[in-house]
Amino acid sequence: MYDTILFDLDGTLIDSGEGITNSVAYALKKYGITVSDKTQLYQFIGPPLHESFQKFYGFSEEESKRAVEIYRKYYCSKGIFENYVYEGIETLLKRLLEAKKALLVATSKPEVFARKILEYLKLADYFSGIYGANLDGSRTKKAEVISYALMSQKVTDVSKAVMVGDREHDILGAKKVGIDGIGVLFGYGNYEELYYAKADKIAKDTEEVFSFIMGPHV
Repeated sequence: MYDTILFDLDGTLIDSGEGITNSVAYALKKYGITVSDKTQLYQFIGPPLHESFQKFYGFSEEESKRAVEIYRKYYCSKGIFENYVYEGIETLLKRLLEAKKALLVATSKPEVFARKILEYLKLADYFSGIYGANLDGSRTKKAEVISYALMSQKVTDVSKAVMVGDREHDILGAKKVGIDGIGVLFGYGNYEELYYAKADKIAKDTEEVFSFIMGPHV
């Protein structure tokens, strides 16, 4: 059914909750905000960071930019390594490559960080392209990253491309670009979020992701 598969990073390929929440807590502490329960910060996983600081803590645009800079001080030294690959992901990637699928990463995380993480976790070689945001805060919206990835890979038939992600931003970004979206339930989103974003399919595990990508003949 699909030839080009775009994967979100955080909450889809890897569980990066520890690194991201520790980094957010570090930034908030600089503003006098202490978070005792870091699960409250799971809402930061997926969406662009500067938007989340504004949405969840009422930061101004300037404050949110500064908070992202502080966040990166912790993230670049420690947080970037505080993550792990979800069970079944590496097998999924191997099976898709064996099926001659083109695999890409499309994340709102800065591209330089995404590449470093995937290399550290020994996943980078599975992908023909790793695409993300710029460090200056541009190209953070998921639709922008997806468009950039498809253009860079010279994908012209978008009906053969699909976005796989755990949050509504992944699905909404896919829809805006005109490609299908598969939601996954093993990340940080939930069924309702993905359903109302109009995910074409919602997978409970990596086996279902593979089946949805390959089509009904599998």
